[in-house]
Amino acid sequence: MHEMAITQSMLDLVLKKAGEAKAGKVLKVDIVIGNMTGVVDSCVQAYFDIMSKDTAAEGAALSFNNIPARARCRKCGHAFSPEHYWSCPECQSPDVEITAGKELYIESIEVE
Repeated sequence: MHEMAITQSMLDLVLKKAGEAKAGKVLKVDIVIGNMTGVVDSCVQAYFDIMSKDTAAEGAALSFNNIPARARCRKCGHAFSPEHYWSCPECQSPDVEITAGKELYIESIEVE
């Protein structure tokens, strides 16, 4: 359900930037979402469609770029996908840092 608040924040930002550009219509919004955020594309799309009604963003296409989770071992430096394990597959150290998959931002906005 956190997608509702996230989508509202994104829509507010899109409308603010469109207003600053003196744009009459938002055509497309490119959104980057890391897999570890738990944000579901279809929920963002549904909320955006509802919330953008009667705004300059109504009917805008949303494009989602999903970033898979990546981690790096702080002990040996090995980079890996932590899909099935949260320790380093090379040295078994649990001391890992997440390097990708937590992203959540608007990459670009196309207006007319």
